[in-house]
Amino acid sequence: MNSGVSAFLHSRVGVVAIVAMILVVGYFLLKELRRIPASLHVLMWTAFIDMLGLLMVLPLLPFYAEDLGGTGFELGFGGWSFHVGIGLISAMLVTAFTVAMLISAPMWGRFSDRWGRRPALLVALAASAIAYFIFGYAESLVVLFLSRIVQGAGGGTVGVIQAYVADATEPQNRARSLGWLSAATNAGVALGPVLGSLALSVGGQPMTIGNHTFALGRAAPGVFAGLLCLVNMVFAWRYLTESRPVAVEGQVRPKVTTSRSAVKRVITHSGEPAARLIWIYAIAMGAFNGVTAILALFLAARFAVNEKTIGIFFTYIGVISVLTRVLVLGRAVDRLGEARLSRIGSAMLAAGLMGISLSTSLPMLAVAVALVPLGTAFTFPCVTALLSRVIPNHERGLYMGVQQTFGGVARVIFPLMAGLMFDHLGKAWPFWVSAALVAGTILLSLGLDVTPKSQAATA
Repeated sequence: MNSGVSAFLHSRVGVVAIVAMILVVGYFLLKELRRIPASLHVLMWTAFIDMLGLLMVLPLLPFYAEDLGGTGFELGFGGWSFHVGIGLISAMLVTAFTVAMLISAPMWGRFSDRWGRRPALLVALAASAIAYFIFGYAESLVVLFLSRIVQGAGGGTVGVIQAYVADATEPQNRARSLGWLSAATNAGVALGPVLGSLALSVGGQPMTIGNHTFALGRAAPGVFAGLLCLVNMVFAWRYLTESRPVAVEGQVRPKVTTSRSAVKRVITHSGEPAARLIWIYAIAMGAFNGVTAILALFLAARFAVNEKTIGIFFTYIGVISVLTRVLVLGRAVDRLGEARLSRIGSAMLAAGLMGISLSTSLPMLAVAVALVPLGTAFTFPCVTALLSRVIPNHERGLYMGVQQTFGGVARVIFPLMAGLMFDHLGKAWPFWVSAALVAGTILLSLGLDVTPKSQAATA
């Protein structure tokens, strides 16, 4: 156990360092906003507000589940019984959202390919608003689960947003644009939990409208998130324009692949460029999320980090992630190209995961942890940009939805595997296995440099 890390994080110097990082991010973000194309401003604000609402309620789920479920409940059949505790209930609430999102993502992609990106996003935002209000006024676990399912069904639009970016930007600028979009969502992730806690505090105060005085209480975060989502809908309706190319009258519409066929093709034709890119994305996403799930436990055992200081590590990761996507990614793509940069990103991610497990001091840990957001910032936008090049225009939304489906499955499987390895094989095993799998994806990306820039030209 290394108490020096914990002592530094509790010190005044540690606090000043974190505040300085946040100020640096704010300065560079404001400076860089002037360079972002006007066509992306509205989409970035839409994605930011959407993520803001989601993170307002997500951290509160375990507490709501505990209030509604108490210590859990018993499942019995014949002489067999099993206690479902509050921990498992909380995990099931997260899984309900993920499963609904996995199922809906390809369908949203197909919907957007056929009817347009803008209608798909507006319908999904409406579903999210409904889910937030259900969440706020849930009086039972069943209703709470319903809110998560509706939220997940409306949250399968990440692929649609990525297709929006691919439609609106030139191929050579897509990785940079996807990086900006990711930076906007990361900002929502950072700010959402704070606003959720603030909404909960405001909900406890009496409010007066005319002659009526009332308090929202525990419903406040859900209500505020729902209202924010409705405002986002109006904003998107007013300012977000359709990006999907309009079909010429009389033109024969290309045959559209079904969601099931697209998923099956990725599995059965793994050597194709699109399938390889989706597998790279899924493995890297799973490895990152798997290690993130047990990172706090590992740092607590190795460096005496506790619940008061663990947030600093995630802030550190978030700061590097945003700065890299905004300031470095575009220039690196121009110099190296998406395929080569994605391999560099995978190598950095693998090195960071391995380095965390081998760290014995704060400087070594700081370098290793920094490599993780650097690796993901280079890998994910570049892989998605490459995917947009190798699929036809009329199936772009579908395959980006399929990419999110595979990534979502990985986000379920990898954390479970990491937890089992942490408990039964050793605390460093999740990092070793994840690093090896990510390093293996470099082989999958070989040869993608010579892939035709876009099959869409032949579609």
